[in-house]
Amino acid sequence: MNTSKHPDLGATLEQSRSGLRDNHRRSLTRLMFLVSGCSLAVFALLQVFNGYPWLALLELCASALLFYGVVTLKTTRHLQQWIYTYLVAMFSFFIVIMLLPEASISAFVWVLMMPVLAYLLLGKREGMILSVPFMLVGGAVYYVFLGHVGSAHVMIDLLNMTLCGALMQVFMHMYEIRREEAEQRLVDVAQTDALTGLANRASFQATMARTIAECERSGAGFALVLMDIDHFKLVNDTLGHDAGDHVLRNIGLCLTERLRTTDFVGRLGGEEFGLILRDVKPADAFELMEELRERIARRELQYGEAGIRVTASFGIAHWPEHGREAEILYRVADRCLYSGKRAGRNRVAPAAMVNGGESAGSVAGSLG
Repeated sequence: MNTSKHPDLGATLEQSRSGLRDNHRRSLTRLMFLVSGCSLAVFALLQVFNGYPWLALLELCASALLFYGVVTLKTTRHLQQWIYTYLVAMFSFFIVIMLLPEASISAFVWVLMMPVLAYLLLGKREGMILSVPFMLVGGAVYYVFLGHVGSAHVMIDLLNMTLCGALMQVFMHMYEIRREEAEQRLVDVAQTDALTGLANRASFQATMARTIAECERSGAGFALVLMDIDHFKLVNDTLGHDAGDHVLRNIGLCLTERLRTTDFVGRLGGEEFGLILRDVKPADAFELMEELRERIARRELQYGEAGIRVTASFGIAHWPEHGREAEILYRVADRCLYSGKRAGRNRVAPAAMVNGGESAGSVAGSLG
């Protein structure tokens, strides 16, 4: 069984803080740093002519820091801290610009950019936490800027700004909720076998790789089990593929009913299933698979007026006794599985434990 070339979509989704993956957030943040740095340099020049040299100096310092960030963001492991620093500084700068006595009314348009940038770079939860306080402060500053709100003209300006800001915040939040739901559905489809509802081959391989990494850190072991339904082609040939699908769904249900919450099961393709039994001793793994084998053999599945009985064969390999790499474990378990089939099917075939003088690599070599 070859190692999957596809990324672990579930883990990628969990690590993603917004609709953008980290590499995309990194590229976008660098672009924003570059644009902001150039813009601030131009604004600094204009502020000198506008009579605010202290603000010009502040903008030049910020521009230099942003240009430094453009270079640093290529490789930094502190992307999130850079994004937070950038957004907080920029939002604060917007507020400062609005507080200036001769502030242009167009400066308040930047308030509407706050939820867009925060949700885009930080995601739903953190984007809301950061943008809402700044939006409220911006609204309060705009209210003070307008002065007396007694006239209908000023009231219209205030209501327009308030309504636009509130709608922008709500729309961005609703969009993020729907985007997360849609992305989760796509990931579920990509990782789930449509027939049985179990994890598919790619998802199983990703979980296998993750389990090995976790066990390398903790020192715990696990068992890899490959299971194949005996004479499954006969079911398809005699009763049709719908009957075969009915059998596969029921087998999948039987597996999930008995396994522990810490275990993992997936359909690897056709009539083959894979199981990962975490933190289990060889004798316990064998006993559990024996129970599953008997349960499958005893079960009669009703398909219309026909009763279907099937059996299954199991091959077991243990990490790290039979190998520390996924490919080796698959080969050991696969060899055990077909050894059991050649011996008469409907049986559990565990791999022999590796002796002290025999390495896992030599076991893998003997499988070639």
